[in-house]
Amino acid sequence: MRIRPFVEADLSALVELTVETFRPLFEDEVRPAYGEELFALHHGRWQQDYRDELPTLHAPAAGRWIAVADIGDVPVGLVAWSIAAARPDHGRIELLAVAPPFRRADIGRRLCQHALAALKAGGVEVVELGTGGEDSFHAPARGLYESIGFLKVPIAGYIKRI
Repeated sequence: MRIRPFVEADLSALVELTVETFRPLFEDEVRPAYGEELFALHHGRWQQDYRDELPTLHAPAAGRWIAVADIGDVPVGLVAWSIAAARPDHGRIELLAVAPPFRRADIGRRLCQHALAALKAGGVEVVELGTGGEDSFHAPARGLYESIGFLKVPIAGYIKRI
């Protein structure tokens, strides 16, 4: 496996990788928890949301980057990170996705370490990221982030249809 910079030709494959990575979360956990009506209102376009978001995550002139994990020439994971314009000593890991067949092979760890090294080289001192709280889908991510030294911050999120 190698980690390399994003190139525009990666976009289609990375969008599909991201959609397939998060499909179990949205379809098996979020949809049943929300119910059809709230799910349709809040996450009914989740696949299109990733199609719209991925192209915006790589804009080096704006402080946003993507790195790609390849096996052979096949993308199997990605990490996106950014440096805050208003606080250049603050960074954020925006997205981490590893294709389901390649999970638990240290690809996510290596992608995170790559992003952290790039952030540090860019002068960042504090890095934040977010993931799901207590759901089973995000349990491996929480374990990974804690194992590489991230501190879990107690935050509560709520949603209500009005």
